Amino acid sequence: MKRKIVTAIAAFSIFTITISCGDDFVDAGVPYSQDSGNYFNTKENYESALIGVYDILQSTYVNVLLGEIASDNTYAGGESATDVPGFQQVDQMSHTPVNPNVKNVWDWMFSGVNRANYIIENQNKIDFEGKEKIIAQTRFLRAYFQFELVKWFGGIPLKGDSRFIVGDETSIPRSSTTEVYAAIEADLLYAIENMETGPQEQGRVTKGAAQALLGKAYLYQGKYQQAADVLEQLIQSGSYSLVTNYNTIFENAGENGTESVFEVQYTDAEGAGFGCLQCSEGNVAVGFNGPRNFVGPLYDSGYSFNIPTQEAYDMFEPGDGRRDVAILNIDAFAAANPGTTFGIGYEHTGFFNKKYIPRQGDLNLGDSKLTNPNNYRAIRYADVLLMAAEAYNKVGNDDKARTYVNLVRARAFGDNNHNFTAGGAALGDLIFDERRRELVGEGHRFFDLVRTGRGTQIPNFTPNKNEVFPIPYEEMQFSNGNWEQNPGYN
Repeated sequence: MKRKIVTAIAAFSIFTITISCGDDFVDAGVPYSQDSGNYFNTKENYESALIGVYDILQSTYVNVLLGEIASDNTYAGGESATDVPGFQQVDQMSHTPVNPNVKNVWDWMFSGVNRANYIIENQNKIDFEGKEKIIAQTRFLRAYFQFELVKWFGGIPLKGDSRFIVGDETSIPRSSTTEVYAAIEADLLYAIENMETGPQEQGRVTKGAAQALLGKAYLYQGKYQQAADVLEQLIQSGSYSLVTNYNTIFENAGENGTESVFEVQYTDAEGAGFGCLQCSEGNVAVGFNGPRNFVGPLYDSGYSFNIPTQEAYDMFEPGDGRRDVAILNIDAFAAANPGTTFGIGYEHTGFFNKKYIPRQGDLNLGDSKLTNPNNYRAIRYADVLLMAAEAYNKVGNDDKARTYVNLVRARAFGDNNHNFTAGGAALGDLIFDERRRELVGEGHRFFDLVRTGRGTQIPNFTPNKNEVFPIPYEEMQFSNGNWEQNPGYN
């Protein structure tokens, strides 16, 4: 059975923490006290707390949605121009510090950090066999949440290995992006040293995941040689491989496959609702991506958000098998399947994100639009190869760069006739474009554009402002002038 237990979680802000247990790879879990005086007395306590950290990963569906909507890959879509205004504002680059969806990213990622810190600040309370592996997983997860935060907001407050408490907002400053990345690197290096290398219980992070995320953190900082080195170690480990058939990766049967370096686990349990979408144990983004009022084979109806643009559809070369896996051309599908009908939503282009779309037969127990069990493939091996190719190109090793990017292209076309032969800056541009084709719909595009200085390709993008998002208004008020708002958002 894919998922054994589900426990709903409550909403959090940066300075509160509520721990509840529930995840893919455990049989039991009970909400527990925040008082470490009567907790962290057994190995099982640490395991339960760790599962509470994993649980926050399910809230990252909004990070993926907005990472596409903010880019040139998709429009916000929805029913109308006023359907989820926060999405529309991000799409139009008109977002302000008062944006509930951006605030969700801040709140939930800090919740993950605080849950991780709860374990780490109590790591020395008792000793038991395997504790270093629990701490390694915890530090990976903290690094993952902090990486999301620094991508979205730039410098954030850090408190070492202690939890944030009420009052810290007025005394702890925002750290620089350099300081945040240093903390991320330290956590991931620890995780690499102490984490398991082989297959673990489904949903657990591994050494390979830590290597991949460290390589990504290096790449975002322009530390290209360090990125190349750690990604090369991962590639040479032989732990992962490209799935032969790209069409199978995003299907239910393709979850946790050989290409999955890090995957967020979702379930189809009942209990989700619009009062707290992040409380859903299902992948809310999937239902949001689906065609409105759909009647026909293969797919289920959704809310028609995150609509791919014509440009995104047209970026694929003839013969590239990824296009029709990544993007559903609803008109072509309806023509091939008589009797298929669907509604026309706002900013309708005729395209939908097929990678994360409601599929019939996914055994939804609750609202199929809110509790979809489709896992998020957060880091795929194809992404690792493309990051390695980019890093090697930047340090002048074009032979390695071509080798890795052409592995991805050979899978896409089914032959080696489309391999890149260019070098230097021209090859770098080709690798960048290849990332868009391979990873469209997966939430990476906005950040790829920003980190490479291409943000102005995004409609309405304002340089020296829209590279990051505003610190939420409420957090700025709580800080009582201790934090400075990101430029352009005052």
